[in-house]
Amino acid sequence: MNIQFIIEYLSALSMNNNREWYHANKNDFKKANAEFEELLQALMLEIGKFDSSILHNNPKDLTFKIVRDTRFSHDKSPYNPAFRAHISSKGKLPVPVGYYLMIKPGDQSFLGGGLFADMFKDATAMIRDYIVKNGEEWEKIIHDPEFEKYFTVQGTALKKVPAGYDKEHPQAEYLKFKSWYLEYPIKDEELVDSEIFSAKAAEVFRIMKPFNDYLNKALVDFQMPAR
Repeated sequence: MNIQFIIEYLSALSMNNNREWYHANKNDFKKANAEFEELLQALMLEIGKFDSSILHNNPKDLTFKIVRDTRFSHDKSPYNPAFRAHISSKGKLPVPVGYYLMIKPGDQSFLGGGLFADMFKDATAMIRDYIVKNGEEWEKIIHDPEFEKYFTVQGTALKKVPAGYDKEHPQAEYLKFKSWYLEYPIKDEELVDSEIFSAKAAEVFRIMKPFNDYLNKALVDFQMPAR
């Protein structure tokens, strides 16, 4: 696989973010997209060594479109110059949470995990309730030395502990959150060797797994809203 071609294509798209250039270079997009899917396949095989639940996925079903919805955005550029994917036991759905990859030139790539979406109120409530009852397990995971070396829990949050929850709860700060996620930044130079990157990414995801497992236990009864 050739990650450098992905970077070069996305860099060019970023500088020529218009429909005319995109369609004139559609073959390059197809090649870059194929390289990304090949990377996902290799990455899944590495992740599968510690999480076999994701191995049934087809890389094509895990990726997100680069076409942007500009209806409600001040930025009217039609494309997001990034390749993105979410790998979980149920594919790219936000729940159950899994392993997120974004490749974007300019040292903007990252590996992610946890719940990024804060619009699912049921999911937020489930995780808050689970933290209330399983606070010690939460603390053990997020303060594990190996975890702290790589991650800090992020997420959109309220200014105050929401109504119905104890303001004095030991994990009160995390009860303010509406989403709970992790990001590990990747520099462009780390993408040069695809084998080294795949191994590194899988190791980061392995360290992330207990955090994902905790959230997925909280979300075991979550149902995606019907469209």
